[in-house]
Amino acid sequence: MASHVRFPSTVLATLRDARFVGVRAGRVDHRFTGIWVVVVENRVFVRSWTMKLGGWYRTFVEEPHGAMQVDGREFRIRARVVTGERLTAAVDRAYLEKYTTRGSVKYARGLGRGRRRATTTELMPFRTARAPRRAARA
Repeated sequence: MASHVRFPSTVLATLRDARFVGVRAGRVDHRFTGIWVVVVENRVFVRSWTMKLGGWYRTFVEEPHGAMQVDGREFRIRARVVTGERLTAAVDRAYLEKYTTRGSVKYARGLGRGRRRATTTELMPFRTARAPRRAARA
């Protein structure tokens, strides 16, 4: 398995406790949208409720780069739709364990079904590859 670029442990701890995270999908500079977030295996996952045209999920499918706001900091991110059942099931459980208030339980359950479940998206820090260093000339 390829190694994943990870968020720092302090950011992951904040995300574990955060009810919402702000995301801005694509390279266009528009407003941040607050969405629910879970951390599974030290990786960050989100799901879409509506999947509307021009929304964050559909934009990430077309243009997987964007930004995320965490605890007053902004991170450049890259999004990847998750297809594996093991990880998707773990995200199901994470939503149910995290969002337990009376008003949120029905949404946590709904995010684990059908088309909404299929929107499971991993958010990763975006880092550009460094240019190769030139050999020193003698």
